[in-house]
This record gives sequence, C-alpha cells and structure tokens, in this order.
Amino acid sequence: MSKPSDEEVDIAIKTAIQIREKDMDSFFVAKTLLSHNYRIGYLEEVFKAADQYLNMGMNERQRKDLWKAIKKAKEAESYTSHQNKTDFGLE
Repeated sequence: MSKPSDEEVDIAIKTAIQIREKDMDSFFVAKTLLSHNYRIGYLEEVFKAADQYLNMGMNERQRKDLWKAIKKAKEAESYTSHQNKTDFGLE
C-alpha cells in the first residue's frame, strides 16, 4: 500500500475529527486514526534522531537528542493510553 499524500492525510484527519464530534465512531476508526496521527509525529522524531546518532558519529549531543525524542514518544504513548510511563534506563 502506498503512503497517503499530505493532502490525503489532511482530509482524513479532518473527516476523523468530524466523525468523533458527531459521535459516529462506533468502530473506533476515527479515534484510532487521530491517536496514531498524534503519536507518529513523535516517532518520526525518534527515527530522525536515531538516524543522525547512528550515521553522524554517535556523539554525546546526538545521544541526548535521541534520548529526548524517545522520552517524548513514550510520554505521548502514556498520555494517549492513560498509562503510567516506564523509564527503561535511558537517562
């Protein structure tokens, strides 16, 4: 399956918001899309930081950037799932 264009994502997000506002999401498709869209931004930052860390010399600043990106992604996961976050010893 091909990746949706930015325009397609924008349309899908706007439609999902409308579906949720009208309480017409009996199969939780809109909720899932909105949650995943929120979290993917943080995961893209993890990917970017990991790529830089692994390919640009693995210095201390890049390690900290990677750690911060992972921490933000974990916080977003905890926030959206209403669970306590777990520190996996990354600090």
